Amino acid sequence: MTGSDPLLIAPYGAPDGTNDLTPTCDGGSPALRADAARNRVRLLEAASRLVAESGAANLTMEAVATAAQVGKGTVFRRFGDRTGLILALLDHNEQRFQAAFLSGPAPVGPGAPALDRLHAFGPAALRHEWTHSDLYLAAWTEPGRNNAVPATRLRLRHLALLLREAGADGDIELLAQTLMNYLDVALVHHLVTVRGMTLERLESGWRDLVDRLAAPAPAGRPGGEAA
Repeated sequence: MTGSDPLLIAPYGAPDGTNDLTPTCDGGSPALRADAARNRVRLLEAASRLVAESGAANLTMEAVATAAQVGKGTVFRRFGDRTGLILALLDHNEQRFQAAFLSGPAPVGPGAPALDRLHAFGPAALRHEWTHSDLYLAAWTEPGRNNAVPATRLRLRHLALLLREAGADGDIELLAQTLMNYLDVALVHHLVTVRGMTLERLESGWRDLVDRLAAPAPAGRPGGEAA
């Protein structure tokens, strides 16, 4: 497949596609809206630096306001509360990763065979989520909530699309869900920090799992070529 995949970038947040944030005014001049967008980016960049320095557990609205040199009320108006801020940070980072697999260079992005893209997707996702694991773990306080958000559903559809292109045999939706489960942030965090596994081992395991799940139907079986 060339060009961009036929999927749209999806946000983190509620299952209805929102980010659970206090809405901002859509009116006003383009200059005012552009200024608000720049302020939002500045706040998110300040929050990102604080997370990198002290971890997501220590992130506060007051600290972000101080780092960005704005009033605390500005941060609350923009993000609503601490959960809204964390979701906005995840959205900010997730959009970069989505851009990589939807329209970035191969093999993660379009232009490579489907199997190669599947092989590349897992390591890219593992590295991305490990870098931002503090944020993911802080955001997913409700079991299973991450399965319903638009960004997760986008990844699931992307993997299903690649499995179909690779000619995988079986229930494509369940195969894609199996791959998604392998990348579960809490599971990866446990395997690395408690079980002592390396990311390299997990990446190798991902490629092995892809080879098994994406294997086409044997000749003579439904879905395969006749013997």
